[in-house]
Amino acid sequence: MSEQLIERTPSAHYNPLLIKSLLDNPIRQFPEQEIVYGDFKRQTYRDLGERVSRLASGLAGLGVRRGDTVAVMDWDSHRYLECFFAVPMMGAVLHTVNIRLSPEQILYTINHAEDDVILVNTEFLPVLEAIRDRIEPVKKLVLLNDTGQTPATTLDIGTEYETLLASGDPDYKFPDFSEDARATTFYTTGTTGLPKGVYFSHRQLVLHTFGTLAALTGTGQGRFNRDDVYMPITPMFHVHAWGIPYAATLLGVKQIYPGRYVPEQLLSLIQRESVTFSHCVPTILQMLLASPKVEEIDLSRWKVTIGGAALPQALAKQARDRGVDIFTAYGMSETCPLLTLAHLKPHMLDWDEERQLEIRCKTGLPLPLVELRVVDEDMNDLPHDGTTSGEVVVRSPWLTQGYLKDPQTSEQLWRGGYLHTGDIGTIDQEGYLKITDRLKDVIKTGGEWISSLELEDLILKHPAVTETAVVGIPDPKWGERPLALVVLKPDRTGQVDEATIRDWLKDFADKGIISKWGIPDRVLFVDSIPKTSVGKLNKKEMRQQYAQTIQGG
Repeated sequence: MSEQLIERTPSAHYNPLLIKSLLDNPIRQFPEQEIVYGDFKRQTYRDLGERVSRLASGLAGLGVRRGDTVAVMDWDSHRYLECFFAVPMMGAVLHTVNIRLSPEQILYTINHAEDDVILVNTEFLPVLEAIRDRIEPVKKLVLLNDTGQTPATTLDIGTEYETLLASGDPDYKFPDFSEDARATTFYTTGTTGLPKGVYFSHRQLVLHTFGTLAALTGTGQGRFNRDDVYMPITPMFHVHAWGIPYAATLLGVKQIYPGRYVPEQLLSLIQRESVTFSHCVPTILQMLLASPKVEEIDLSRWKVTIGGAALPQALAKQARDRGVDIFTAYGMSETCPLLTLAHLKPHMLDWDEERQLEIRCKTGLPLPLVELRVVDEDMNDLPHDGTTSGEVVVRSPWLTQGYLKDPQTSEQLWRGGYLHTGDIGTIDQEGYLKITDRLKDVIKTGGEWISSLELEDLILKHPAVTETAVVGIPDPKWGERPLALVVLKPDRTGQVDEATIRDWLKDFADKGIISKWGIPDRVLFVDSIPKTSVGKLNKKEMRQQYAQTIQGG
């Protein structure tokens, strides 16, 4: 016997899950709530609603139709938030261009996504000028301008953003259509091959928004509620700024968009606008805590979710010493992105700070509607004992259904009916996931697996170290051996040598925290460590850059 489908009354309205459903209530309920763009603009939610309608109407006047693609090249701004809503709400696809990619990679993504209109900040006009003759076909350009002056450019600019809005209809009617319509496209910034396009539907983004709010709102540690003031410090081009702008808008909270990320400016905005909730990668937090301006600011009301890379306990302790309520989130471009959050459970709130830090730095508990497993090579579930590690695979309503125009790689991503994250992790008895390494970054030496993330966390606990990365380097005897790259604090340069770091790690090996085989054979002191366009450690580049150095040495 088959399941019984519901009967629909002929006059009943079938309500598709569309992004426009996230916008109506907050505009009605919180019309005077503020949205701030750095030092440039303050507007209300009422303004947001009108400007979203005007933007969609203006784009329609440029010829944008359902299924067309509109690209955005901008810093984090009120304009970007308007595009998050207006473009998909009119049935078009929003392409959030990673402005930190190389011009050649940006060209590839524009052509691959088949952009029809590009909204471009004046600062990125030189990028488009350099690739203009190879963009297929020629696009319509809309200028995003904070200077108030007409820029000198050889590009054919169709119109300016505010002019486009002024010509638009404030009562533009957004249509209903399938909730499975593609809403957004963006490109992963992996360290191998060309960028890969991932995409999400209206249904997926709406469900991700509600799943995120179900996990974040309420009482307890690290919560995000209507009395918070929100400022993302994750680029809006990167997985919709982790989807939090949609959640923040639905909640009706005050929102701050900082533009370019300058540590002193970010700290000033936190102070001036009383920011209480943010998210960022560890390198951004590290820059903020290292800024002299941090001494002038009370951060005790600031809640910060860290993602994109492992949160070292040493960095978390620095933040906690400033009063920051810090905790980890986990996801990836392919997962929309949020899969887990490392909130403390109620019984953990009475634990001492060191014990709490261990939980805050774990990868976290799965969000509602996320099925998360740690499996062996045959897809068998592994024990939740906190030590047995395997690959993390997931299912959830908001995972990308594939890579754009790449069916072969898409099938590889989804082999066995689960999305393969490429991360190695463990699950403990409390249900917390802990990522121990990337599958491609784990170091295999003499038959043992060594976690580069664990070594990095321990090295960062040394008081002289400000940044580190550990990679595997080919070794003729052991297969691979770990190499540690270390950036020292400016006042400790020349005071720490290779033996100091190795002895530091030997203490942890003597205590049984790591294997003695995990102690790197070589420690190199460097001025900086290579990173990807979104601030992650670029370990592929490190392996290539230092393999010959080590072998030659």
